[in-house]
Amino acid sequence: MDGRVRILAALDGEAPDRVPLALSFYHLDTASLAPPGAWRDDLVDVHFVRFPVSEEEEELGRRAQPFEGDTRIGSESQAATYARWRYHPEAPQRENPLAAARTLDDLERFSFPAVGGRRALDGLAHAVANLHARGLAAGGNTPHLGGELFEAAWRLRGLEAFLTDLIERRDMAHFLLDRLAAFARRNAETLGLAGVDVLALDDDVGMPGRMMISPATWREFFKPRLAGIIATARSAKPDIRVIYHSDGHFEPILDDLVEIGVAGINPLQPEHMDAVRIRRRFGPRLALWGTVGRQSTFSFASPDEIRAEVRARVETLGRAGLVLCPAYDIDEPDIPWANVAAFLEAGAVFG
Repeated sequence: MDGRVRILAALDGEAPDRVPLALSFYHLDTASLAPPGAWRDDLVDVHFVRFPVSEEEEELGRRAQPFEGDTRIGSESQAATYARWRYHPEAPQRENPLAAARTLDDLERFSFPAVGGRRALDGLAHAVANLHARGLAAGGNTPHLGGELFEAAWRLRGLEAFLTDLIERRDMAHFLLDRLAAFARRNAETLGLAGVDVLALDDDVGMPGRMMISPATWREFFKPRLAGIIATARSAKPDIRVIYHSDGHFEPILDDLVEIGVAGINPLQPEHMDAVRIRRRFGPRLALWGTVGRQSTFSFASPDEIRAEVRARVETLGRAGLVLCPAYDIDEPDIPWANVAAFLEAGAVFG
């Protein structure tokens, strides 16, 4: 099997020739993690394509360069994304661009970033074709402000204001989420038309021990809109597989995610989600993408400890419906290549 077949088999709940490997669930320049000459395309089975940037976005990227590595803003790429949405975490007085909104007209006047269109489709389709020619699965994420719905909404409004909207200003919450959902549907359709194999939807609704909102609130405000995004992507590419990402604990909505067509969940942080319990509950019909490592594992564990954890994950979760991936981002500067290599080598040996 090549990487693409391997990934698709796992997301369909099957057992491929070995457990597929990934290093992320979004666009990541994996080759940049390795010393010169150490990277090979066959080390992972999937890469994520990225929406082409416009001239305006390139200029925003240049303006964001002074913030590269900033502990509050994040990477240069994150800083450029924030600039596109006029979100300024570095400036508390103007952090949330819709904090002062009081009416539906205020929400409607806010302009979303201009992405997508024919230029984006052509560029994405070319990138997908290149990955397929190399035997890799192609994943894609919609452009968003941290997440398609919940996270984007609270970053625009401010967390306290948006949580209040969900209870006291429900018309404003529904209106903003409708706009965000329409934006996500357009871009999910573009990814489907471009031929991506995996659509990764992203919203951090979980936190340690519980969800940030109640399951009932999630089902009212977010589930129907998420289902609409998935349906739109499938109207463009019926066999697209969908994975859903949230940090923290989001077990209460797993049945809902399966119901609306999610094939796999990410990242199953071991501190907050019991992957073995979830496997017993759902079997391989809900693929598990992640599971490896706690927050500090890849920075501070030894290569042997990482190999042992990879082996334990395969033995306890089985090969069907599993994509081994670090449960936390590994694009931080303090993660040694020896630990990344240990993860990849162990996946090939024990998977």
